[in-house]
Amino acid sequence: MQIRCTQPRWAEHPRERVAWAAALALIVVTALLGSPPARATEVTAAVAPVPVLSWGPCGVAAGDDPDDGFRCATARVPLDHRRPTGPTIPLAVTRRLAPDRTRRTGVLVLHPGGPGNSGVDFARDSYDALPAALRDAFDVVGYDMRGVARSRQVKCWNDAEYTAAVDAARGAPGPGALRGAVRQGLDFATACRQRSGDLVPFVGTGSNAGDLDLLRRALGEEELTFYGRSFGSYVGTVYAARFPGRVRAMVLDGAYDPRRYADAPYTYDAVQFEALDAAVGRFLDWCAQNATTCGFGEGQPRRAFEALKRDLDAHPVVTPNGRRATGYTLAYRLMFNINSGKEVWPHLGQALQAARSRRPSFLLNPPSPASFAFLNANLAVECADRVYPAGRPLLGALVGARAATAPLLGPPIGLGPPTYDHNHAPACAQWQAERANRYEGSYRAAGSAPILVLGTTGDPDTPYRDAVALAGTLDNGRLLTFAAEGHTAYNRSECVSTLATAYLATLALPAPGTVCADETPPEPLGRSTAAIAVDETRDVIPTPRYMAGRVANRLR
Repeated sequence: MQIRCTQPRWAEHPRERVAWAAALALIVVTALLGSPPARATEVTAAVAPVPVLSWGPCGVAAGDDPDDGFRCATARVPLDHRRPTGPTIPLAVTRRLAPDRTRRTGVLVLHPGGPGNSGVDFARDSYDALPAALRDAFDVVGYDMRGVARSRQVKCWNDAEYTAAVDAARGAPGPGALRGAVRQGLDFATACRQRSGDLVPFVGTGSNAGDLDLLRRALGEEELTFYGRSFGSYVGTVYAARFPGRVRAMVLDGAYDPRRYADAPYTYDAVQFEALDAAVGRFLDWCAQNATTCGFGEGQPRRAFEALKRDLDAHPVVTPNGRRATGYTLAYRLMFNINSGKEVWPHLGQALQAARSRRPSFLLNPPSPASFAFLNANLAVECADRVYPAGRPLLGALVGARAATAPLLGPPIGLGPPTYDHNHAPACAQWQAERANRYEGSYRAAGSAPILVLGTTGDPDTPYRDAVALAGTLDNGRLLTFAAEGHTAYNRSECVSTLATAYLATLALPAPGTVCADETPPEPLGRSTAAIAVDETRDVIPTPRYMAGRVANRLR
């Protein structure tokens, strides 16, 4: 087989060849070394006023239980932490008190990550899944980060613009897709500046860590106990780095490698794409070996998957609300649903076969207005955190290479419109807002209490190597490994949950090198599985599959 290499158009002229050569050199430096060490960031000497929290009934939204025991408040925090007494921004906060105040240990803050997920919803929706040992010991607290949901949602693309972009995207992008992705990235970045220009410079994680410490003070706590999932692990990392003496206990689940995430984003994205494609590949390989149980592809699921993407591009399915579901829709939904691990593999196979037969399938649900709100914040926060080396030659070269090395989902996601983590480069490399509160310090968290890092070996979203890197970066990090598929580990493994809950409740760490290997196997189609049809807009701690209360009973 011959492989033909073609020069990009910008390399056809002498002046542009010089830029191209410089870009290639920068690729090597970025890939091997990352960015130069960042300057240390010090906490400002000025002190912001402590927010006053006036607790009252939570607003009743669709599906909310007004009698769930949670109360809500609004915390006003500085818009710009460099001006602690300047203009403020409201943060939505929720809390459920520990039932027995005599047994209360403190406050447990739950952070859903995203970025873009509501922390208020996360705390309320996840409360019942927490072991009794945590519900009894802690006031459970959640908050919407600045720029998210009730905390002044950031606005970049509107619903009509996002709908047009995702409905026109393809599962098998053709010629011109890379150029289109770069153009859409610029359009998105411009819209952020025009519609949220006073907010987007201040939505980065440096600001969020400052907000979290103001919440600690408003709650009257000397120290925080913190559980952060996915992007929430980066918020926790930055908080611990800035305020190490304020950490009582911290679990970072589905962790980020903070230095590569913030300072070498092209290389970070490449590994994330590879992890996603590898996870989808392992699922399709399982389908090949379990053709009857999977029900998709007749023993050749990879070939069937590629054919399905192209067929949906050529003949989109019109959904009940009039939207067009294409091969891109399939790829977008699979990107999130592969996070649930092996237990949903038979259901994914069934959903693929339904899509192939043009029957209703959760993999053919186009992103909704709720998705667009999530994605606006997802992009804006990460663009505020991360500095991509400038230059369209570098941008085009690396985005194109990333799509090529992840053939299952790389082309539709990498060359599609600005959406989730993996394809932020086209927008972030052309970002037009100041990164006023970007965190640029050490991530060692020197002097903090021990921090427990959870890493899942087959994680499609936050690769396992990130958890290894974070545990090694933290001065007092301890890695707990879950040998499994899927994103994050807590409440997906009895072993992990027992050890992590014991640490949060009693500060007892698992032994170094501990590996848990009790993933739920593929569930029969006739058995109910809670993790089917994952919605990117509403994250929750999963309800454990094992016997309710066993973790709590072991701690009593």
